[in-house]
Amino acid sequence: MPVHKVNLSLFLCCCFLAASPLVQADQWPQYGGDNGGMRFAASAQITPANVGDLEVAWTYRTGEKQRRGAEAFQRSSFQATPLLLPPAAGQSLVFCTPFNRVVALDPATGAERWVHEPDIAPMNAPYRCRGVAYWSDSRAADPAPAACRHRIFSLTADRRLIALDAATGEPCSEFGEGGTVRAKADKTAAFPGEIRSASPPLVVNDTVVVGSALQDFVRRDAPRGTVFAFDARSGALKWSFDPVPQARRDPAYASWQNDSAQSVGQANVWTPMSADDERNLVLLPTSTATANFYGGFRPGDNLYANSTVALDADTGAVVWYFQVSHHDVWDYDLASQPVVADIRKDGKVFPVVIQATKQGWLFVFDRDTGKPYFPVEERAVPQNGLPGEYLSPTQPFPLLPPPLIPQTLTADDAWGFTFYDRGACEDKIRALRSEGIYTPVTERGTVFYPSSIGGMNWGGVAFDPGSNLVIANTNRVPMQVRAIPLDQKPADSSGGEKGDHVGGKAAMQALFPKDMPYGFEMKFLESPFGAPCSKPPWGSLVAVDLTDGSIVWDVPLGTIKKLAPLPIPWKLGTPNLGGPIITGGGLVFIGAAMDDMIRAFDLKSGEELWADDLPAGGQATPMSYAIDGRQFVVIAAGGHDILDTTRGDYVIAYALPAK
Repeated sequence: MPVHKVNLSLFLCCCFLAASPLVQADQWPQYGGDNGGMRFAASAQITPANVGDLEVAWTYRTGEKQRRGAEAFQRSSFQATPLLLPPAAGQSLVFCTPFNRVVALDPATGAERWVHEPDIAPMNAPYRCRGVAYWSDSRAADPAPAACRHRIFSLTADRRLIALDAATGEPCSEFGEGGTVRAKADKTAAFPGEIRSASPPLVVNDTVVVGSALQDFVRRDAPRGTVFAFDARSGALKWSFDPVPQARRDPAYASWQNDSAQSVGQANVWTPMSADDERNLVLLPTSTATANFYGGFRPGDNLYANSTVALDADTGAVVWYFQVSHHDVWDYDLASQPVVADIRKDGKVFPVVIQATKQGWLFVFDRDTGKPYFPVEERAVPQNGLPGEYLSPTQPFPLLPPPLIPQTLTADDAWGFTFYDRGACEDKIRALRSEGIYTPVTERGTVFYPSSIGGMNWGGVAFDPGSNLVIANTNRVPMQVRAIPLDQKPADSSGGEKGDHVGGKAAMQALFPKDMPYGFEMKFLESPFGAPCSKPPWGSLVAVDLTDGSIVWDVPLGTIKKLAPLPIPWKLGTPNLGGPIITGGGLVFIGAAMDDMIRAFDLKSGEELWADDLPAGGQATPMSYAIDGRQFVVIAAGGHDILDTTRGDYVIAYALPAK
């Protein structure tokens, strides 16, 4: 499940690059900067010494509110990270709006170059688009001005994969039917938007891979989370992979006892994927199988759900996998893009994959084998879940790095602004079952800490190839989940058939998936004043050194100035969605927090060096590039329907004053 809706309005170098996964010094050709998702820009013009001089260089408005209407716009989230194409492809800045309108801009001025409008069908679900993908045909003659040698691939909310000429935005007629192929689901959607897409396609060599976003809490017999791969030239289907294995010969099939793999769905890949082009690997972060908080009808560990899965990009065959949560019933799906990186230690290079999790861990795997780079041990976890439930007796715990967030919340940990609200939080926690991470859902109610939002979510992490530092933004807000038997179903409950968020108004009612023995009430664990019952910071930016797995610094991310009754800029951190980037100048840039700001932190110390007010929420991952000798930092500022931050339609570029 992508994220949960939060109702919190009341509370407050690059000398290593030759051996690293490919990073262009002054380009950003893929969603994560490179295909491995490092989110690293080598440009070093902006430094800790001059970052305070940053100013707005240009602003672009998408006009989507006027185009779509207020109701649809209010249900949208502008989460896009633009790409900067190489000169051979026209060197445009390309991104998608929440409604899959693809826009190309002049990266130096923000002037519009071309637009493609796919005319998506209306949905009952949120409108989101995190990005597009770029591909260059290596077989074409050089130089080749021919149309569609350089392509933009856009995956629409209604599951169309569209190939566009990078220079003009015109569809590539030789791809599929008139430039389009469809990723067909195994079932008909229960409502418009139950089966959709939000994250960018992944292009690895000449293969385009697409995942899906599936609405949770709708039905037990949910659509399957099949991943599809298409030929980048013709659009022909190359292979498909189902994270819920359907073939009995698959070694993972036995982990779905009683042939339960035949009767459940989801385990989809809704967040950005990664690739190792040299090894021809696709890296999938998979999610939870039906249903999020109850799995009595799918006994077993449920491989390949809740796993990092490496596939051969040509065939879709499994090369390796690692499951980070056995038989998940906490909605601890893998929400973060895996990161392909090289750790340099003692004169050696260790190729790894870094997987951030909602649980607040960084799992680090050998890129060739999937074996843990740092030790991982199986530990006993709480048992005695709902009647009929199957629970894994153990779960994998990384020994290094340590968890980036707290994983236990007891009554003694309760926090409040006053004795009154602290006491109320103590009472709430005592009334719930709270035995630390992996405490199962009960009819009594259970504390989820980390909550199902994380920890780390779709914003992922950034990696600095020069220092082995990983930068992660984390959420530290507890949640309570209660199972409700069918005979106690309230009159105002629903099954998510209208695309309900798990949060906001829906958090005050129970969601009852079809053909399930229980419904589930989900709320964030808050005091009477609307503040989380956990100690601040409620959002934090953390630096981890993968040389030895140690935490280097941990600082609050965001202020409560827009959440409290009075605009006091207390640095208590806020829930956040979006991700960080690292630049060659030794800076970390991030929006994400609920105070509608973009910030720059010192990579070495974590000191906040610069911040600026955005005209709308910056719940997107920024990017950076250099052109004509000038470095830019660009972020989409449009707000988020789940965090309910300020809505807008801005793309904003920052740079040092022009000389």
